[in-house]
Amino acid sequence: MRTERTFERRRGARRMPALDEPLSQIRLRAGRELTVVNVSDVGVLAEGEMRLLPGTHVDVHLVTREGRLLVRSRVVRAFVCQLGPHQIRYRGALAFDGPVHTAVVGYPMPEAATSQTERQGNPYPEAAGMLASMSSEPAFP
Repeated sequence: MRTERTFERRRGARRMPALDEPLSQIRLRAGRELTVVNVSDVGVLAEGEMRLLPGTHVDVHLVTREGRLLVRSRVVRAFVCQLGPHQIRYRGALAFDGPVHTAVVGYPMPEAATSQTERQGNPYPEAAGMLASMSSEPAFP
């Protein structure tokens, strides 16, 4: 009896993005959105209603900790994953042309959202005092 070892052929560790994570959805340059099944620094497995052809190149918009990126990718494989009377869904593996940092932590936040200072403003006038001042002053001079 021969025992064969199976080796991991993947070039990068994959993870499933959380539903509220910006990387859970990607958009092709043509405008179609795809749902990310899993992602690594070298590629993504995505699903959507757009037919992907193996061997073709696509430009993908994605949001990572480095911000919004347009990444050129090659469709490595694709297949029909769901077939219904009025809908066909495709699943495709896209290999990035270069490595992309897809870590879950550290998404950039605008500077205003990260500042801990409280905005100072004018306090609200007391309702009774405001009504009294409004009734004693004429509306038009």
